[in-house]
Parts: sequence; structure tokens; C-alpha cells
Amino acid sequence: MTGFVNPSESEIRALLERIETIAVVGLSPNRERPSHRVAAAMKGFGYRIVPVRPGTESVLGERAYADLRQVPHPIDLVDVFRAPEQVEPIVDATIERQIKAIWFQEGVVNERAAQRARSAGLFVVMDRCVYREYVSLFGDRPRDRAGRPSG
Repeated sequence: MTGFVNPSESEIRALLERIETIAVVGLSPNRERPSHRVAAAMKGFGYRIVPVRPGTESVLGERAYADLRQVPHPIDLVDVFRAPEQVEPIVDATIERQIKAIWFQEGVVNERAAQRARSAGLFVVMDRCVYREYVSLFGDRPRDRAGRPSG
């Protein structure tokens, strides 16, 4: 990455404290895939997970949707497990739906898409793992009754 700078630790902490629903784009039904393991852990921490994956009916006991535009309820964060060259339409849909935050998982680096998302007012994290960030900030404790990470 050259021009893009991720938010600070305190900004990421605040994001993880305020969000509730995470749409995971590219969430695999295969338990061995990183997307499945990360989403399962985040669900275990108390977040609502919305699988976004064409051709899949459900993952982690949650109904899956072919794309973000089909999800009928509010989303707080879009977590992207797709190849870097495939993120532009995901950014488009995130902006169109007025979702406030997008997270490109480790290895998903597309500076142009990240800068465009940020210019549209989105909170953007790139090339980081949401699970690792959660554990680093809050340990492995689930969210409390108020829905806040207990850390």
C-alpha cells in the first residue's frame, strides 16, 4: 500500500463497539476456509452475520444472499473476502446502500477501491483481519448484553 492509511486502533475499536450486523461477502460454507472461520468467530463474539455468496442458501445457520443489494435489513459493516480485482462492485453496492463501513480482509488490497469508498464517506479498513483486530483489542470475550465487546 502506498497512499492508503488504515484507521487508528482507537477508531477501529470504536467501530467494533458500535456495529452489530456484519455482511460477509464471499463467506464460504466450507469450514476450512478463512472466511468461514472468521465469520464463525465473529458470530461467537455476538455479531449478527449475513452471508453474501451467490448459489448458497445458508452459512452458519443464516440465510445467504447473492449480493448486498438483496439483503433486506440494515448492515453496519461489509467484510470482504474476495479477490482485489473483484471489490469495485462491492464498493458500489456498499455506497449505494449507504452502509457506513467496509473492511477488506488480509490480502484484499485495492487502493483505488478503498480510496473511492473513503471519498464517499465510508469507514475503510484494508488488508487486515477483523477477527485478529477484535481479539487484539478485546481478547476472546464475547460482546456483553448491551452488544458491546467486553474488553
